[in-house]
Amino acid sequence: MLSIRGLTRSLPGGRVLFSGLDLDIAPGELVAIMGESGVGKSTLLNVIAGLDRADAGTVSIGGALLSALDDDGATLLRRDRIGFVFQAFHVLPHLTLARNVALPLVLGHGDPAEATRRAEVMLADVGLPGRGGDYPRQLSGGELQRVAIARALIHRPALILADEPTGNLDPETADRILGLLTAQVRQAGAAALIVTHSEKAAAAADRALRLTHEGLISAVAAEAAA
Repeated sequence: MLSIRGLTRSLPGGRVLFSGLDLDIAPGELVAIMGESGVGKSTLLNVIAGLDRADAGTVSIGGALLSALDDDGATLLRRDRIGFVFQAFHVLPHLTLARNVALPLVLGHGDPAEATRRAEVMLADVGLPGRGGDYPRQLSGGELQRVAIARALIHRPALILADEPTGNLDPETADRILGLLTAQVRQAGAAALIVTHSEKAAAAADRALRLTHEGLISAVAAEAAA
């Protein structure tokens, strides 16, 4: 589902974040990436989603080569095939929670009534039942994170990218969200890549990798070498 070859990204000024990264994630597989702050984990997610450009290398999602798509094609790919959980949430303040969550379905020209119904179901799934009419200003940071997760999953994307999806959650809610992500991956045959500092979240993945300046290595091997 996701194939990365030779991915390289530098910052202005020449500092290399990562170089020559190779990674394959199959349908039904959840992969976690860990690493120190500043090594480029969030940037890697943005490059995979086509929100940022790599200096070199390729990203292929479901056989579609990202670099071969124009801006409209990349936008459609993100809308239809990718669910992205941003670390900063990016929940729209002027929309109700139900409308925020339903947005991927509405943008995909789905039936508005069905989109609202599914949004209410997703809100319940992330532990916010009956809150569809509320606005983001009424929520805590952890609740906003759950809204962002519900929005990323509602259209059953083929690829889920999540930046610290349990970072603002209490342990019980974090377990619930990890279970929801895992269920989506298994049932829908989606591929998922999560960036996390949480050992518990990494343990829930099929594979845990560590992003270093030398590339992607097994988290187990990294711990053994430490």
